[in-house]
Amino acid sequence: MELCCGATTITRGRTDFGWSKSVNNTNPSTTNSFSSSQYHKSLRILCNNNGDIDAANQMTVSITGATGFIGRRLVQRLHADNHVVRVLTRSRPKAETVFPVKEFPGIVIAEMSDWKDCIQGSTAVVNLAGEPVSTRWSHQIKKDIKDSRINVTSKIVGLINNLQDGTRPKVFISASAVGYYGTSETKVLDEESPSGNDYLAEVCKEWETTAFQVNNEVRLALVRIGVVLGKDGGALAKMVPIFMMFAGGPPGSGNQWFSWIHLDDIVNLIYEAICNPSYKGVINGTAPNPVRMSEMCHNLGSVLGRPSWLPVPDIALKALLGEGASVVLEGQRVLPSKAKELGFPFRRISDSNEVRKCVDPKSKGHASKRRMYFPTCNVFGKHMKLMEAVQNLTLDAVKKTLFALDRNPQNRPRGDMIYYVASITAWLCRTLETDINVPTQEKQKSKFEEMMKLGFD
Repeated sequence: MELCCGATTITRGRTDFGWSKSVNNTNPSTTNSFSSSQYHKSLRILCNNNGDIDAANQMTVSITGATGFIGRRLVQRLHADNHVVRVLTRSRPKAETVFPVKEFPGIVIAEMSDWKDCIQGSTAVVNLAGEPVSTRWSHQIKKDIKDSRINVTSKIVGLINNLQDGTRPKVFISASAVGYYGTSETKVLDEESPSGNDYLAEVCKEWETTAFQVNNEVRLALVRIGVVLGKDGGALAKMVPIFMMFAGGPPGSGNQWFSWIHLDDIVNLIYEAICNPSYKGVINGTAPNPVRMSEMCHNLGSVLGRPSWLPVPDIALKALLGEGASVVLEGQRVLPSKAKELGFPFRRISDSNEVRKCVDPKSKGHASKRRMYFPTCNVFGKHMKLMEAVQNLTLDAVKKTLFALDRNPQNRPRGDMIYYVASITAWLCRTLETDINVPTQEKQKSKFEEMMKLGFD
């Protein structure tokens, strides 16, 4: 055993879990590897601050989906609190990149063939595995979304159930999603509400049904997670670049509900569910104050110094995301009734404050100081190419373009594609008027002629 607060190394006999190699903190290339076949292994025993072994309250937690947005933070939290963490992964190289030995000494990385040995003797198993849903839903992607959740959950449940009495984990925390409830602009939903009938709701129902098959001796907590906000990932990582391109705004009507939760709160909720026997059954992992999407976008635009009033048309999102656009265009107002009843202390409850904290302050600046970029997209065709051509134009050229196209945003239906593009162009017109250096007349003329070729039919 290697004491974390001293240089003494002690070796003991056969154990169910350990290192195939001693951890070398000076060599970041050293690989964490699980092995159940060795008789002598070097184990890192975690200590409290005064150097005494703190084994009484130490937990051993096995986690699937540990390399994901929530999983990474949960591993960091458990590791910082001196608990033993076992990462159950399907990709060792990815896990080793996310959790390098130098920064995470003592963490076990186990591929699927070693999952049983990891789960045996664990205090808890946390199941966070699942492919992202924020992408275009092809037939294959929909299959991957479902299979990645159902198959991993089924495997974990089977491994737990096949263990002998006394060796099973005490608790099984399995993720689900607020997509279980379907969508609604008017209903207030909590843990007692019925399920929806769309694709995500069906996936969530089967996901949860699989988790409920775990042995009755194991305490089960199902956490239905909302949209997670936090630095370096989650929903904001996808939203911020769009706002930085001056293309941000509420998708569709903006009236859909946005049931969110801060990364710190969802990690703390899962952590509490591991430790607290009162946390069992279904628990909604959302902040107590869901907001309308228009309010969320307003707050994000305010923080970034970008416009947020321009609605993103339904047709654009459906073209980009297909059936997956429903995740963005439709929402649900989900309340964490169970967590509040249990007295869980939500610490991040103001979406405007949390957005401000999550977004890197360096990204906030006047729009004129940044190069404006609009990616070309085949789906939008000429419309998006026009937006791309606008990026370095002078005020006069933009005004001429608006006049030539005769596309006044006020004369178009709200949410219309032409309204969308023309409104962005009008915004650039106001920005360019005072902040962008005027290029040469030749460059201006060339850009203007290019836009005329790309103009609307």
